[in-house]
Amino acid sequence: MQNGQAPWSAAKGRKIHGYVSSLDGSVQPYGVTVPDSYDGKTPARLYVWLHGRDQTLTESSFLFKFPAPNKGLTYAAADVGQIILDCYGRWNNANHWAGEVDVFEAIAAVSARYKIDPNRIVLRGFSLGGAGAWHIALQYPDRFAAAEIGAGTYPRRAYMDGFPPYQAGPLRIWENIIDWSLNAFNIPIAGHDGDNDTQTAVIPPEPGKPHRGQLESSLRVRAQLEKEGFPSEGEANNWRVKGTPSIFLISENTGHSISPLVRQRIDAFLKEHGDRGVVSRDEVRFVTYTTRYNRAHWVTLDGLEKQYERASVEASRNKDRTAITVKTRNLTHLTLRETERTREARIDGQPLKIKPAAEVYFAKTAGTWKQLPKRASELRKTHALQGPIDDAFLGPFLLVKPTGPPANAAAHAQAMRIMARFDRVYARYYSSHPRMKNDEDVKPEDFTKYNVVLFGDPGSNRWIRRIAAKLPVQWTKDRVTAGTKSFDAATHLPALIFPNPLAPSKYVVINSGLTLDEREYHSDYAMPKLGDWAILPIKEGVEFPEPVTARLFDESWRIRE
Repeated sequence: MQNGQAPWSAAKGRKIHGYVSSLDGSVQPYGVTVPDSYDGKTPARLYVWLHGRDQTLTESSFLFKFPAPNKGLTYAAADVGQIILDCYGRWNNANHWAGEVDVFEAIAAVSARYKIDPNRIVLRGFSLGGAGAWHIALQYPDRFAAAEIGAGTYPRRAYMDGFPPYQAGPLRIWENIIDWSLNAFNIPIAGHDGDNDTQTAVIPPEPGKPHRGQLESSLRVRAQLEKEGFPSEGEANNWRVKGTPSIFLISENTGHSISPLVRQRIDAFLKEHGDRGVVSRDEVRFVTYTTRYNRAHWVTLDGLEKQYERASVEASRNKDRTAITVKTRNLTHLTLRETERTREARIDGQPLKIKPAAEVYFAKTAGTWKQLPKRASELRKTHALQGPIDDAFLGPFLLVKPTGPPANAAAHAQAMRIMARFDRVYARYYSSHPRMKNDEDVKPEDFTKYNVVLFGDPGSNRWIRRIAAKLPVQWTKDRVTAGTKSFDAATHLPALIFPNPLAPSKYVVINSGLTLDEREYHSDYAMPKLGDWAILPIKEGVEFPEPVTARLFDESWRIRE
C-alpha cells in the first residue's frame, strides 16, 4: 500500500470487499467472484446472490468462509462471463429494511470497482434469499434483466384478521408478495423449488392437499398471475406464463433444492435475458400499495388516492412513442418518461394533448387528468415521503440526542429509553450503532442530508421545540394534542413521522426508531407497529411502551378523525 499497489484489486476469483453504507455510516462486507475472462474493459454482467438462512452467520464468518468455493446446486450457475456479487444483507432478514438497502448499495459498490453493464444485472436467491428476491424483484421490477427465485418463505400475517388499520395497511407492503405478482409482467422471473420441499410452510396446505413447503411461494404467485389474466402454458413442472416473460419450474423428486435439469433450464433463461438486458417494454402492467415502490420502466405512480390499497397502471404506447394509453386505479399523480416524441395521451379514457419532454407529469383533480409543467410539490404523500415511521430508516438517517433541560422530566426519560433501546437493538442485529449527534451539534446541512430522528421533548431538544408548531401533533408542557384527542403531557409523549419542515424532501421522526419487535430484526418479515403517529404512555422501566392510540395520516399528512 505504501508503494501505491493494491494487487488484490486486480486478482481474479473469490474475494471480499466492503463499502461504507450511506444508511448508517457502517462498513458492510460483500463477496465478489471475478471470472478469468474479465478484462476490465468490456462491461460485464453481474449476478447478485441473496443468501439463505444461516443462524451462525456473522460478518467474521462471512469473511472467513467466502473465499472457499460454494459448490451447492442452488448457488452454482453456468459461467457466461459474469461477475457474481454475494450480499451479506445484515444477517438473516430476507433483505428487508437495512437488508434491502444493502442489495442496492452493494451493487453500487461493485459497479464502482468493476466495469459492470447496468442493463445486465441479474437477481438470484434461494430459501431465505428467495424471500428477499421475491420482495426485491416484484417491487423493483425495472432494476434487473431477470430474476431467479428459488423457494422463499411465504407471508402469513398480511392475510390474517385482527390487526388495526395502522398495522394492517403497511403489512400489505412487506408481507404480501402474492398481491404484487402482476409485476412479473415487467421482469423475467424464473420461480422454482423441489416438489418434495419439507421446509415449514408458513401457510399450511389446505386439508387433503400435499405439504409443498416453500414451493408454495411460486405456486401461489403463478396462480395469482392466472387470476390477473395471465395463465400458464407448457408441460408439467415447466410452465411459461402467457403474455409475460416469466417461467415457473418444479424440480422432480427433489427436496429444498434444484435438480440438474431445472438448473440447466434456468441457466439458459438467465443467459437469454442477460444477453438481452433490461428491456423497456411498450406495455407496462404495474401494481403497488405504496408510493415507496412506485415505478416500472417508463411509468411512475407519484400519488395514491389512499396508501395501502391496490393501485395499478396499465400503460401502452405505439411503436414510435407518439401516443400513449393509460388506465389507472387508486391514482392521483402520474409521471411518464421516454416521452420526447409523445404528443397525445389517453388516461382513463380522457384524451390529452401532450407537450413532448423527457418526462411528463399529470395530476387528477375531481376525476379529471391534467398535464403539469413540473412534478407537483404540495404537501402530500409521495415516493419516500409516505410513511410509516419505519420508512425513514430506508434512507440515510441521523439520531439527534437532546442536551437541554426537559419541559417534562418523565417524558424526556421515556424518550431516552426509546432511543437507547433502538441504538442497542439496531447495533445488535444490523452491526452498527446508528450515527448520532447532540442537538447543539446539528448543522443545517444535516437536515438536507439525513432523515433526522429527534428524541426528547420540546424543552430538552431544541429542534423539537423549533418545529413543534408545524407538526400535526401538538406538544406543549401540559398537553399532547392529536386532532380532537388530548392527553396529559405528564404521562404521555408522541411518536410520529412527517416531512421535515426544515427540509421538505426529507423526513423528521419524533421519539421512535424502527418500530419492529426485536425478534423481527432477524426474521423473514418484520411488521411496523405504530403507523404514522402514535401517543405512547410514560412507563418507568419500559423501553418501548404499547401505544395508547396509533393511526395513519391521510394523503395530505393530516390527522384522520
